[in-house]
Amino acid sequence: MLKNPALKTVHAASQRYITRQVRSYSRRALTTLAFPDLRLETTVQTTTKHGMDVIHDPLLSKGTAFSIAERERLGIRGLVPPRTQEMDKQLQRIMRNLRQSKTPLEKFVFMTALQDRNETLYYRLLIDNLEELSQIIYTPTVGEACLRFHSIYRRARGMYFSTLDRGQMAAMIHNWPHDQVDVIVVTDGSRVLGLGDLGANGMQIPIGKLSLYVAGGGIRPTSILPVVLDVGTNNEALLNDPLYLGMGHRRLEGDEYYSFVDEWVHAIHTRYPHALIQFEDFKYPHAYNLLNKYKEKYCCFNDDIQSTSAVALAGVLASLKARGKSIDTLNEERIICVGAGSAGVGVCEGIIDCMVEQGKVKTREEAYSKIWMLDQYGLLGNSLLQDNDGARSAPIGLGDRSNLDERQLSYLKKDMKDRMSLEEVVKAVKPTVILGLSGSPGVFTEGAIRAMAANVEKPCIFPLSNPTHQSECTAEQAFEWTDGRAIFASGSPFKDVEYKGKIRKVNQINNAMSFPGLGLGITVSRASRVTGKMFLETAVTIASMASEDQLKQGILFPGVGALRQVSKEVATRVCEIAHDEGLARAPMRPGTSLRNEIEESMWVPEYVPTIRIDGHI
Repeated sequence: MLKNPALKTVHAASQRYITRQVRSYSRRALTTLAFPDLRLETTVQTTTKHGMDVIHDPLLSKGTAFSIAERERLGIRGLVPPRTQEMDKQLQRIMRNLRQSKTPLEKFVFMTALQDRNETLYYRLLIDNLEELSQIIYTPTVGEACLRFHSIYRRARGMYFSTLDRGQMAAMIHNWPHDQVDVIVVTDGSRVLGLGDLGANGMQIPIGKLSLYVAGGGIRPTSILPVVLDVGTNNEALLNDPLYLGMGHRRLEGDEYYSFVDEWVHAIHTRYPHALIQFEDFKYPHAYNLLNKYKEKYCCFNDDIQSTSAVALAGVLASLKARGKSIDTLNEERIICVGAGSAGVGVCEGIIDCMVEQGKVKTREEAYSKIWMLDQYGLLGNSLLQDNDGARSAPIGLGDRSNLDERQLSYLKKDMKDRMSLEEVVKAVKPTVILGLSGSPGVFTEGAIRAMAANVEKPCIFPLSNPTHQSECTAEQAFEWTDGRAIFASGSPFKDVEYKGKIRKVNQINNAMSFPGLGLGITVSRASRVTGKMFLETAVTIASMASEDQLKQGILFPGVGALRQVSKEVATRVCEIAHDEGLARAPMRPGTSLRNEIEESMWVPEYVPTIRIDGHI
């Protein structure tokens, strides 16, 4: 029992967040008599842990930064080096050691080890170096980390729900130690980046995404949950690798697959009814089927379909401004999309939605006429059209257009031959924008890009596939083939290019620009659903953030280094929409603006005094 009144005050104030390990960030009064090392009013974290359990808990550990008073009351005096070093010294040590790592994967492993022992320091380092380190913890390095996950595995993080767990998921979810979860990122590993089926190895994707939610969106690290749904894999190399950590059978399909996912969704909703669920790297058509099944029932979205769509749309809208046009002239663009999977269709649907919203097209069908889509066989066209010699333009069989689903069929061009090559389509269409979501490196050929540049003053070239080696073309190629006139944006990072004595700017269209802010807005408003309007306004918000001078240089929006500021703007707009659409479940505090609500809710990685409480009170 707690005898000290000051301790009782601390306990009562932090009761909302207390589980087996406790962390509270709210302000509360503390008496200097009870804790002479604390000021009258300060931010504290509380815990029931003691001794080595404190040191080994990454959410509590401060490494060498524990004060003498903390060491005494937490029972760790003598268990850490005697000289107290504050965070700035720790950051110097970490950066020096990180710089000595030779390869991106070595840096990834180093960063993972840091996260496993001190999350506060990890996120401080990440926030201070977002431009550089986001490329290590996420794209492009995370692709290699996924390929080698079963070889570099060190410590458990997140939750795995496998085919062994059917019928048990509602009980399993209570094994997660935190009672409040705001954001969940889940994958079945079926289509990881541009790398294909990686099964349980896909866990690195939810972990990396959620690190960006915390660093870029200010979501608390205790309120995130990475998840893998291990329904098997069809990757022969993994099935034959004795070190593979996932289930060693082929993927569930059909009703068996969907019932598995359904059990998981209901288990999550039972314990965390307000959590945002982000579906990540699900293959086509599962990605669309799951989104359509759950989007009206639960607070969820698909990152590859909707976040990719939002940031790609933001890039296209910003490119209009960079070309001296208004963003409401989107309907005047001629857009080619190479890639007809969930990402390609999702991006194009977002563009269609925007055209319709702007009111410059009379029907959705008219908007579809502005986009030409290609898959691995070429243009989605009319396979019944005949060549001059009277033969079919494409044989019936593999790739026959009768296999397209209703979403893809919306983009089929009945007046153009099926399977026309990219260069043929470019010459026929004279596009202003070309999008790459194919996962096929080099698919933007020199002939196609030069043909595009011959008809457009500033061709917009967006190879969006990840990781870098899967990009449809490089930045150097884009500028060389357009005589330096391209507006370039890629999914993976490229360096600025020097061409004919002038620096040509590159942009990265990364989902990280959208989902952290979206998640923050959903969390603050407690929105019951995620709507298309939220993604549309996310795109418009991001597209409006570059200055006129930046646009003249070819810079479309702030880089990843400005992610926290971008997230604040996106979150504020998402909150406004949640309230406007009647979906917000969290009332606004009287006299407080949404922007202030957003800023005050963002977690900041800093060391605060730690006190121990009796967990039985």
